[in-house]
Amino acid sequence: MNLLSWIVFGLIVGVIAHYLEPRQFLGGWIGNIILGIIGAVIGGYIGNFIFGVTVTGFNLSSFAIAVIGALIVLWASRFYQRA
Repeated sequence: MNLLSWIVFGLIVGVIAHYLEPRQFLGGWIGNIILGIIGAVIGGYIGNFIFGVTVTGFNLSSFAIAVIGALIVLWASRFYQRA
């Protein structure tokens, strides 16, 4: 996937993660979407490292991995904000 595909993929994942975890990050929607992009990348690395499954494009397994990564990043950011 090229850079533009990763950004679009991350935006979609960020919106999905925002609806699954509606409490907002400091930046509101924009912050959640940015964290979604970061989470999609992190989810891809974790999925590849642990399960051997990579984010290969716009398919169901890639979305699941990316959404899980985005939720992990959102939860970690909220934990960091409380501390």
